[in-house]
Amino acid sequence: MASVIDKASEVYTEKISLVLLFSIPFIIAFAIPLLAPLPTYISAGAIFLRSASLFVNGSINVIDLSVITISSIFSLLFLSFAFVLISLLVKSKRTHSTIGKRAFNNIETYIGKVFTILFAYAVVLVIANIVGYSLGASALLTGIVGFFLFALLFYAPSAVVIDDKKVWRAVKDSVKLVLHEPQYFLLWLVLTTIIVSAVDVASIAVFGTYLSPYVTLIINSLFVVPYFVIFQAEAYMERFRLLRH
Repeated sequence: MASVIDKASEVYTEKISLVLLFSIPFIIAFAIPLLAPLPTYISAGAIFLRSASLFVNGSINVIDLSVITISSIFSLLFLSFAFVLISLLVKSKRTHSTIGKRAFNNIETYIGKVFTILFAYAVVLVIANIVGYSLGASALLTGIVGFFLFALLFYAPSAVVIDDKKVWRAVKDSVKLVLHEPQYFLLWLVLTTIIVSAVDVASIAVFGTYLSPYVTLIINSLFVVPYFVIFQAEAYMERFRLLRH
């Protein structure tokens, strides 16, 4: 597992200028819900929707629902765009080839496939949230469904970019890899939790409680999230060795 960390770190440091450039869509993606007139809050460098306010006292109308839907779609599009660009850096490094014209010609296809995966994931979370609210356990049910579904989809976006797989095949292969060898997902989860928590604590200590959420959001968007996208792609590139075992 240490080799994946080393390889991800190598790509990250060697391509840091491109990584930062390709990470700008992450900032845009995370800023869209923040700038839209939505009931949101920032925690640990991420933006969350206050879903309870959507159900209580009929506080949501058609216009609000439209704003939430459109802003969420654009946010997912920018997330997909950044994920594809950064994953292409890994593909270029590991295949010893440049990101050529063919890759950029296919970028719209990659983005469309990754967006489909992220959109389906978001829809399932919304359904879980609604069902959970009716059961009086909205946060619990959404968290459980979100965690396990994310785990099963962990490799799917990387499979789309690295191997140009169709969405359903990418999902099937992701489920197979995660169930067969879950250690990379668990390592990703532990490292993400540690680093995001450390950034959050440091931001509070330096900038205070008012500015720290925004500082953490920017740091995570530019530096933390890109590294772990690279980590996902590198872990996926280990698939042949994993499947042989």
